[in-house]
Amino acid sequence: MRRAGRVVREVLELVRSKVKPGATTLDLEKAAATRLDELGVKAAFKGYHGYPCVLCTSVNSEVVHGIPSAKRTLKEGDIVSVDFGAVVDGYYGDSAITVPVGSIDPDAARLLAVTEKSLHAGIAAVKPGATLGDIGAAVQDIVEAEGFSVVRDFVGHGIGVHMHEDPQVPNFGERGRGMKLKVGMVIAIEPMVNAGRPDVEVLGDGWTAVAKDGSMSAHFEHTVAVTATGARVLTE
Repeated sequence: MRRAGRVVREVLELVRSKVKPGATTLDLEKAAATRLDELGVKAAFKGYHGYPCVLCTSVNSEVVHGIPSAKRTLKEGDIVSVDFGAVVDGYYGDSAITVPVGSIDPDAARLLAVTEKSLHAGIAAVKPGATLGDIGAAVQDIVEAEGFSVVRDFVGHGIGVHMHEDPQVPNFGERGRGMKLKVGMVIAIEPMVNAGRPDVEVLGDGWTAVAKDGSMSAHFEHTVAVTATGARVLTE
């Protein structure tokens, strides 16, 4: 899984370098697909329940599952969330980043910083005997203290020989509640945070989920293993 995680990180960093005003989300898709072909690695998302692309690219108020398009041109001040997974020798890696397009306003920058901070808080809660509620509460506390909201319609998940496995890993919860973590478990922790209300709706394409109130949304994710000494991030 660490090998899959390294591929995911390499591709995401490549995509990050391509994010600039004037680029389309399809440009990002093509860069990722080309690098995967060079590596001889299979994308996790393409074909999953019929999803058409290698990347999910979600811009501004799009929360998750945005489909890359030649018609979607990135503009100065936008933010774009890029979610990507790969499978290496039957094992999966999954990670997401949200990237500023050129200069962004201070509110958007704060949203990105808080969302990424909440991911690291969730990871810090991972250890044998901790609960899923400990992770969710750690994320939720950071987000809500800054006046943002945690999306509840989408959650993190177990991951291994399948893209999505049990358990579900919510980005909200109560400490001490839920399944206890054991050494050897691997989970994807992925806060999705809206600047406004948490409510989302799915657009007519059947995939793209947007913040219902039109507010900006950010998404960060890592694949994390539970070890005897705590969390090991496999997608760093």
